[in-house]
Amino acid sequence: MKRTITAESVTAGHPDKFCDIVSDTVLDECLKQDKGARVACEVYATKGLIVVGGEITTTATVDYKAIVLRVADKVGYDLKGTELIVAVHEQSPDISGAVNGVNDHGQQGAGDQGIMVGYACDDTVNFMPFCYEYARRLTDALTQARLDGTIKGIKSDGKAQVSAEFEGRRLVAVTKIVVSIQHDEDKDEQELHGEIVQLVRKTFDGIDKSFTQYTDILVNPSGRFAVGGIDADTGLTGRKLCVDAYGAGVRVGGGAYSGKGPSKVDRSAAYMARHIAKTVVASGWADECEVELAYAIGKADPMGVNIDTKGTGKICDTEIKNAVQKHFCLRPQGIIHYLELKQPIYENTASGGHYGRDEFPWEKVDTAEFLQDAEG
Repeated sequence: MKRTITAESVTAGHPDKFCDIVSDTVLDECLKQDKGARVACEVYATKGLIVVGGEITTTATVDYKAIVLRVADKVGYDLKGTELIVAVHEQSPDISGAVNGVNDHGQQGAGDQGIMVGYACDDTVNFMPFCYEYARRLTDALTQARLDGTIKGIKSDGKAQVSAEFEGRRLVAVTKIVVSIQHDEDKDEQELHGEIVQLVRKTFDGIDKSFTQYTDILVNPSGRFAVGGIDADTGLTGRKLCVDAYGAGVRVGGGAYSGKGPSKVDRSAAYMARHIAKTVVASGWADECEVELAYAIGKADPMGVNIDTKGTGKICDTEIKNAVQKHFCLRPQGIIHYLELKQPIYENTASGGHYGRDEFPWEKVDTAEFLQDAEG
């Protein structure tokens, strides 16, 4: 049975991504000064107004205005005439008490309840779904073309979308590609169309035979895209969860990632679930793996652990689950220690996706150690 899968990616200049980057830069600044910081930072941005809010308990001194201005410069925003409001207060003592372990025999409890989903497959070399990976490669290429001047007159707000037809798990054809990119007022639209088509073809060149002359490429399908960023659209932290994860073809679990410190299992357990799923696939136990972890606020042990290899497992899912629970510590404190999540690494996660990028600790898998422990 054939089906079409679509995934998208957005550039750092997208309003939601701007907010994500500010939130995670605040988190990093807190962790640089205070490893014990508890951070849940949200940002709202629209034309003329930026609001930084949330619950932050830390000994760090944070210059919120300097962070906003630095991120704006990084993504190419002009904030002249923009008002900044900072509305930050400390974490609720009820949540803090639960996380500190008062309800769970001294073990650090989960910072919230929720269900987290991790995923990996053998579609690509970095174990990411095909459509998602190539949508991201396109937005990376757009950013690079802007920075090095390969395409002149484009700006930082952009999106890419890839649709492909599959038969079962087999890729049949890349059917449609959509690229929207902000541009200068005087940028010739036909010239831009040709440059983007060339960029798309270069991105797919020599990578996959399913991309052909019949693949439909749409460039700025609404027409002009001269006004962008927060002048055109409102941004909000955490609104691009599918873009941050694996695309719409994979289930979304708990809440968003950006701005949340590692005590929030929305983030830390989601990273662990990806790490486990990637380990299972890289170990050759399955071609595809979804890991689901569920937590209750204040409790250390997960409420549920599920493994689903979508019928691709070389051994049964129950055996894989037993091996996973034997090898990995799934308590929040264990996850934070194992993945070294108190390091200020989060600004770089906020744009370009949280998975499939080798620089992050949850992407580093040791299949030999996993298989040894599983068989021991």
